[in-house]
Amino acid sequence: MITIASLIVFLAFYTLYYTSKRATLSYDLGFEKWMKSNPKPTKIVGLSLLLLAYSLWLITQSLCCGTLMFFIQLMTIGSLIIILTPLKKINRFAIIALFVIVALLEFYYH
Repeated sequence: MITIASLIVFLAFYTLYYTSKRATLSYDLGFEKWMKSNPKPTKIVGLSLLLLAYSLWLITQSLCCGTLMFFIQLMTIGSLIIILTPLKKINRFAIIALFVIVALLEFYYH
């Protein structure tokens, strides 16, 4: 459940990053072009994904612990997206492999 919340936080911040006017953007995928050309629906989707991820953290943890972990994760993932996206170090295969490995570790140790 924590891995799913992490993936949702990543997707939410990535969609909100593509609505920024100051960010250096690259258009490798079709949905990235759509996100840049439709900023209002993209912001709504990004904010709703953030709300969904926060509610998942609250379900898995208590109120204070879930809030703290959500904001720590949001700052960490947000910093990585802001730093690594202009360098084109974020590709979909690396992200999928990372989340699969983390999910397997979570299910193994749970």
